[in-house]
Amino acid sequence: MSKSLARVTEALKGVEVTILQTPASTRTAAEAAAAAGCEIDQIVKSILFQGERSLCLFLTAGGNQVDAGRASVLAGQALTRADAAQVRAVTGFAIGGVSPVGHLTQSPLWMDPRLMDFPLVWAAAGTPNHIFLIAPAVLLSLTGAKLAPFTV
Repeated sequence: MSKSLARVTEALKGVEVTILQTPASTRTAAEAAAAAGCEIDQIVKSILFQGERSLCLFLTAGGNQVDAGRASVLAGQALTRADAAQVRAVTGFAIGGVSPVGHLTQSPLWMDPRLMDFPLVWAAAGTPNHIFLIAPAVLLSLTGAKLAPFTV
């Protein structure tokens, strides 16, 4: 088991989830939806933005895009898209496998209300070939995210 998958598994300990290893990549929301056999909006994208004070994490439905202006207002700081090196340094995950849980460093976190429209959603489990199934209310509670509109 990779270190990344182990961190996610540990973070999910005691929570009812299903972790799926896929033969194909789940780096994109479309790939993850195809692998899981679900709607694209049932995929949780973990999108990171760099601010002056911190890296901020936005969990959004697979078909939605984060609006940087709205995200900056929520974060109370100007935000720009984080680069791959920043993402790996703060989360411990490579882009395409960033889980909403198990990060090396905690970041301020917001969640797209669209995800609450589904009984279950799929999120990256730390690798480009692992995803996990979880109730969005449980994910919200587990991460401590704030529900907020930040998409276009």
